[in-house]
Amino acid sequence: MWVPGVGLLSRLMLSALTRAGRFCILKSGAVRLMDVPAVNRRGLSDYYPHLMPSVGFGKSSSRVYRCRSETKRYITSPRVAETLVRILRGKRKSCQLFLECNPGPGILTRALLESGAKVIALESDETFIPQLKSLGKKVNGRLEVVYCDFFKLDPRSRGILTPPVMTSDMLFQYLGIEAQPWSKGAPLKAIGILPPKNERSALWKLLHDLYSCTSIYKYGRLELNLFITEKECRKIMANPQNPGLYQALSVLCQIACGIKLLHTESLEQNLCFIQLTPHRNLFTGSLTPFNYDVFFHMLRQCFMKRNAKLIDHLHSLSPIDAMHILKQIKKNKDVKVIDMYPEDFQHLFETIECSKDDNYKWLYDDFMEDVII
Repeated sequence: MWVPGVGLLSRLMLSALTRAGRFCILKSGAVRLMDVPAVNRRGLSDYYPHLMPSVGFGKSSSRVYRCRSETKRYITSPRVAETLVRILRGKRKSCQLFLECNPGPGILTRALLESGAKVIALESDETFIPQLKSLGKKVNGRLEVVYCDFFKLDPRSRGILTPPVMTSDMLFQYLGIEAQPWSKGAPLKAIGILPPKNERSALWKLLHDLYSCTSIYKYGRLELNLFITEKECRKIMANPQNPGLYQALSVLCQIACGIKLLHTESLEQNLCFIQLTPHRNLFTGSLTPFNYDVFFHMLRQCFMKRNAKLIDHLHSLSPIDAMHILKQIKKNKDVKVIDMYPEDFQHLFETIECSKDDNYKWLYDDFMEDVII
């Protein structure tokens, strides 16, 4: 059983014992080829949404809502706020704790408070801080306001951090929230809208944090309730029945989380309100926070040629006999990557990871390390 937060490695550090131009056998059971240069990260979206404030969402384009460096979405309709509260709270009267990400004018904040919930408002635009704190004075301590950007917690390039950028440790220690065992329920629920300009990149960062039990997931199985574009929603929920949308991101999301589509708002481009709940049994098999990078690598390599036969990829993924692997996962030699369901990929990974036929189970190519599909 894995307990998050006990010095887990954020990456496998597979290059520690390698030399350029050769396959090098590592104690972790991986092999790496170092003669191909790493490429820049891909995945940042150029999509720049134009939402209509009259239908329930506002963007930071007016004098009051302007954000210096990026566009953000805010809920501006009481109707939308009440709908979300009804979905998340139901008939509960208990004082649930919500982490609200970039509440902006506080429309949803008020609705949550009126339902009896307790709210921690993480606002990254100083313009909104005074009015949120003013609201907090009226609700007997049920609203905590912090100058913080949830989607910029724990940046990869640390250096000196200044608010609203900070580490999750700084935030959670300030709030007095302690780490919970992975086997327990979510210590709190987060609610927000993914940044429109780098929505895909934010999803990938959340997945890395989840699989490595770092950042917010160091504190347990946090439940995320997020608005994302319909395009990205369809991708993360896709399977072989949707071959045009199915990708590595789909597999990783579905293996890691239970995904529920809770609500859709019709705008110029539909926004989907989804719930991502990390699976309690995510780390009960061969997949662990120590080897998750190999699982990511396996999927990225497979989906680079998604219409190819799986057996062709296996030759470059593992030194173990490919036909033997296929026999163990009960797939024929003609099965294609695009035909494999998320649970099939997990079975494939666990089969190779648990194989007793070879001491060294993986071939690891440095070219793949920082590529996002």
